[in-house]
Amino acid sequence: MELGIPQVSIYALSTENLRKRPKRELKELFKIFYHYLDKWERRESDFLKKYKVRVRFVGDLDKLPKRLVKVMGRIMEKTAKYQKRVINFLVAYGGKYEIVRAVKNLVEECLRKHRLIEINEREFEKKLMVPSGLDLLIRTGGEKRLSNFMPWQACYAELIFLNKYWPDFTKRDLILCLKEFSRRQRRFGK
Repeated sequence: MELGIPQVSIYALSTENLRKRPKRELKELFKIFYHYLDKWERRESDFLKKYKVRVRFVGDLDKLPKRLVKVMGRIMEKTAKYQKRVINFLVAYGGKYEIVRAVKNLVEECLRKHRLIEINEREFEKKLMVPSGLDLLIRTGGEKRLSNFMPWQACYAELIFLNKYWPDFTKRDLILCLKEFSRRQRRFGK
């Protein structure tokens, strides 16, 4: 936020994690999420107020513990008034899930209106959970893949892969990634 980036999306937990990670590990992750989100909500984070940040939790939230979803809902409600800056936390999220959900929403709209609607990229994007495209995708952890992270939105993103794990990622690392990004020539398929 200090660097003037208007929107950041953080992949916190994938749909695959929910299916494949041991239940005990998920239970501990949910405790950690709840602990920090509850603290955020109770103090209505100085960070969120200072930068007027809207917080969105995006994914199949029905798959999460109700207590966690409730605190997420309250945070989203409290920060909904902010529009300049957004943090999207992708939780119980998968790119394939998001695309299938968007298609279902388009079909439902056609059925509701009892007519075909023009389906184009713009209409499809409106149905996505995060409708805006990515400029830069930073992948930590030494992996060189998207791992089902926003495949539609990442189609023209610049990719930077780091051999560092997320907890070790610093502001300095972000600045170095932004410098690298600024040196690239974006072509958007041209």
